[in-house]
Amino acid sequence: MRIVIPEERKLVHEMILPIRWGDMDAYGHVNNTVYFRYMEQARVEWITSLGYEVAPGRESMLMMNGFCNFYKQLSYPGDLILKTSIGTIGRTSMDVYTSMALSTAPDEEAAIGGATMVWVDLTTNKSAPWPEHVLEKLR
Repeated sequence: MRIVIPEERKLVHEMILPIRWGDMDAYGHVNNTVYFRYMEQARVEWITSLGYEVAPGRESMLMMNGFCNFYKQLSYPGDLILKTSIGTIGRTSMDVYTSMALSTAPDEEAAIGGATMVWVDLTTNKSAPWPEHVLEKLR
């Protein structure tokens, strides 16, 4: 099953990440679980670029679910271009997408995945509306 990626999304961050030798599995390509680590690193870099820490305090942005559509196998060596974009921002959640392409073929997506992120009050462990200071940065 392939998840449909919306055309309407806003690019918010871009980074380069090297593929490591240890990212590969016995088949000689990047293990499918590692793609989720790549997306996680892209989200962490984006969140910290906004001036927020990923270590939880009283409130935080947490991942509710995740997915990845795989298009091409990746292998070591190589550098990935990871582009993070956001979809519609809801009252307490938003969808965050990460596309992955080799730096040697930047227009050919190797994979694209995403996560639903939710703003959570960690004292109650319940979702909460996005604070205005977060919305200002996301807009």
